[in-house]
Amino acid sequence: MTYLFNQPSAFSRELIEGFVAANGDKVRQVAGGVVRSTRSQPGTVAIVIGGGSGHYPAFAGLVGQGMAHGAAMGNLFASPSAQQIYTVARAADNGGGVLLAFGNYAGDVLHFGQACERLKAEGIPCELLAVTDDISSASIAEIDKRRGVAGDLVVFKVASAAAEAGYCLADVATVARRANFHTRTLGVAFSGCTLPGASQPLFEVAAGTMAQGMGIHGEPGIGEREVPRADALAELFVTSLLDERPAGVTALSEQRVAVVLNGLGAVKYEELFVVYRRVAALLHEAHLQIIEPEVGEFVTSFNMAGVSLTLMWLDEELERFWRAPANAPAFRKGSIIVAEPLAVETLQTAAVQTIPVASAASQQAAQCLMGILAVMARTLQDNADELGRIDAIAGDGDHGIGMERGVLAAVEEARSLVVRGAGAGTLLCRAADAWADNAGGTSGALWGVALTSIGTALGDTLTPDAHHVALGVRHAKESVMHFGKAQPGDKTLVDVLVPFSDSLNDEVARGVSLPEAWRIAAGVAQHSAEATRQLTPKMGRARPLAAKSLGTPDAGAISLAMIVNAISKVMQRQCSLQQSDTSGATR
Repeated sequence: MTYLFNQPSAFSRELIEGFVAANGDKVRQVAGGVVRSTRSQPGTVAIVIGGGSGHYPAFAGLVGQGMAHGAAMGNLFASPSAQQIYTVARAADNGGGVLLAFGNYAGDVLHFGQACERLKAEGIPCELLAVTDDISSASIAEIDKRRGVAGDLVVFKVASAAAEAGYCLADVATVARRANFHTRTLGVAFSGCTLPGASQPLFEVAAGTMAQGMGIHGEPGIGEREVPRADALAELFVTSLLDERPAGVTALSEQRVAVVLNGLGAVKYEELFVVYRRVAALLHEAHLQIIEPEVGEFVTSFNMAGVSLTLMWLDEELERFWRAPANAPAFRKGSIIVAEPLAVETLQTAAVQTIPVASAASQQAAQCLMGILAVMARTLQDNADELGRIDAIAGDGDHGIGMERGVLAAVEEARSLVVRGAGAGTLLCRAADAWADNAGGTSGALWGVALTSIGTALGDTLTPDAHHVALGVRHAKESVMHFGKAQPGDKTLVDVLVPFSDSLNDEVARGVSLPEAWRIAAGVAQHSAEATRQLTPKMGRARPLAAKSLGTPDAGAISLAMIVNAISKVMQRQCSLQQSDTSGATR
């Protein structure tokens, strides 16, 4: 369990503050994460890594000379938002472009992808790299769907050394992708982790057994087996990884490997050394030369009891970059790099965001939207535990709390905007940013995209009518499918969003009033959400545990159906009040 914390909701923020206070000679805090506090070579590529908090030393501990230039940090086990990644990347940029590197999780893919597009739009060259080293999360035929786990360390290290050597962005990306292709990891867990304020671990493992193949966000493994002796575990690791030797790695010069034995949070160093003695012997028996092995904690899962083994097959260039010096708070290698600290900078006060001029009708609509967001918040708060329970069947169980964090932040932002006279479009777009920033993960990204699409369609001058609302929902559907890549049948919220949007637009096209069209579409959404029980997930964290989810609806689909039905009730009440007012005026 977690012993030391104040408010669970403040844990991520406070840990960053403490980390920076302890490592100010190497890092400084910026909105969304940390960047180097030392000077980097002008014109070189910046490596920006990131993911959820709870994985220390990843990701902040790997920022420093010879390692990453910045790290974007989300809430515990939740992806940083696109805004956070963008802000960190802008602060880290040296003028040579940015490589965004992260583990291959759906939320990270969405948020880092959006940040990349925004950087490119502003003239900053940018490349993406999703680490895919976890052999248990997909077959070799679907290697692009594999998760990024402890292999993050070796891939980040190679990419950072290439940038430090002055490689251009395209060459840094090429080397980093080769490092990723040459890297394989297998992990096991003996118990789940318990987040601050939680009374139960995210998952449990039966006494005397271990989960094989779990991710680093507390996802259950794909199978369980009896806990072996240390030597037998080493043999399982080495045999499994050697069976996954990357295609084409046959030359004698490539029979050299970087090795990382990684503790996931609660397994002690002494235990790791017992396992490593047998790992080293087995690799030597396989005629592999070990190059500068690492044994310790590098990519953890908060306080999970678990361990993983990573191998990266080396060629001459990869070996040179693996051996290159580095000096980050949690990772040092070779001769210590003494870097010049940044000059004391004048703290810049955040510019007050201006509010675009809005028509009276749009301002009135903004007040209505604030009320709708408040209803959404109450709905999600009332159902957060149930949404978490559904999500935990095959995922990590954080959907309810993530949605709650997102909507509460959106409501807070909306209230401040209404006071300042914002229109409907501005309110929804900025509430969308607040939702994505605070919710993190896949759902945070998708809800940010959806609300932005609707807000853009409504604008700040038009009177929101059935046509513009339906158009906004259609744009939300298209944007979510574009960024999330999910299709109907993949067991995601798309299985509700598509039929809901189609039904709403069809009814509005027939001339049905907005409240009635929404009511009909909300019924379709409810039916569609229940129908996801019969589907198996083809995307996201639940995909490796597809069989477990059969018979259980998708949490994202259920939460979307809950929300549109709650909004329908608000619309029906408002419609009834308007009819009463009209009747009273007539009398």
